[in-house]
Amino acid sequence: MFQGALQFSLAARAPPKERALYVDSARGCFTMSRFPLDIPGEMLFSGSNKIAGDPPSIAESSEQNGTISICEAFCSSSLPAVRTALPSVESGALELLTPTEKAAVLIEALGWIRQFRDKVTVIKLGGSLMDDVDAMRHLLIDIVFMETVGMRPVVVHGGGAAINRAMDTAGLTTRFIQGRRYTDVATCEIVERVLAYETNEQIAQRIEEFGGRAVPLNFRTTNVLWGERLELEDEQGNPIDLGAVGDVTRVDRSTISNLCYAGTVPVIPSMCLQEKTGEKLNVNADTAATAVAQAMGAEKLIFMSDVNGVRQRKDDPTSLVNSLTASQARAMIRDGAIETGMIPKVEACLETLGKGIRKIHIIDGRERHGLLLEIYTNKGVGTEIVKDP
Repeated sequence: MFQGALQFSLAARAPPKERALYVDSARGCFTMSRFPLDIPGEMLFSGSNKIAGDPPSIAESSEQNGTISICEAFCSSSLPAVRTALPSVESGALELLTPTEKAAVLIEALGWIRQFRDKVTVIKLGGSLMDDVDAMRHLLIDIVFMETVGMRPVVVHGGGAAINRAMDTAGLTTRFIQGRRYTDVATCEIVERVLAYETNEQIAQRIEEFGGRAVPLNFRTTNVLWGERLELEDEQGNPIDLGAVGDVTRVDRSTISNLCYAGTVPVIPSMCLQEKTGEKLNVNADTAATAVAQAMGAEKLIFMSDVNGVRQRKDDPTSLVNSLTASQARAMIRDGAIETGMIPKVEACLETLGKGIRKIHIIDGRERHGLLLEIYTNKGVGTEIVKDP
């Protein structure tokens, strides 16, 4: 026997039959897999309208005191246990649209959903975005949506400012050389703990909290990135010592693909193992995401940034360029139209296009649901860079 409680608002509609509520008999609560968030009708948990039943299934619907209680539950040892109830999310913005406008939004998205079904998209997270709780919440909900409608998102992430804070706490100085964090033994231990374990597992856990499925792929679960120590030279041609900093040379494509096919989001930290020695190496997150996208033959590689993309006038957010060919991007760099801080990212995108990836996007990760707007609307909210025709 098990018990739980569930309420829907009056605006809610019963979920489709295939959207099962999974039951955690130990905690006596429910969660739903594959239920869209940020729309009217999201789940609200309460202590009222309790229901009880025996395996294998229960179903009950009743209307009481201005609320509708709906429950479909299937109890099976093969079903995953609930980790947490889904949080409440606001839906006021959708109420501003008329029914016809809402339908138009869905129809616009339909073509893109069909086009990108079963396609792999690699999403790179990092930088200041990782510390923005609100932005990360909307972004992870977007990723759950993508997987729910048939895309195969793969998340590759850095450690953001959390690594710097951990180093400050440990009394260590952060030092960057040619954009790479100098990584001695002490630094590598902190990077491993904060990036590969704490951050990695937290991202996977939050995706599951929002109704998706995710697996953290790190050194204590399953490592999927291998590499060698990165070798750079200074202006005089002398080798630069970066410590335990690596470059990805091999990606375990089969493990990542199997998870994607199973409807699970792989979450990959930007660290790799040296194949011969087993040394753990810190990897630039952009570089790691590019290696994964190339190995997976990804349809898209998306860089979540803190700017809204490439602009015709760098200080004018309204001058966003929605789409660029590789030659147009190079011309804008030559003409100085692309600001200094954006040049390395655009150059990395251009280099990546030459490695078989069809489209690369630069999106402001702080924009609410910017990921969905970029992929599933005609105009988008960031900049896509594509190969020359």
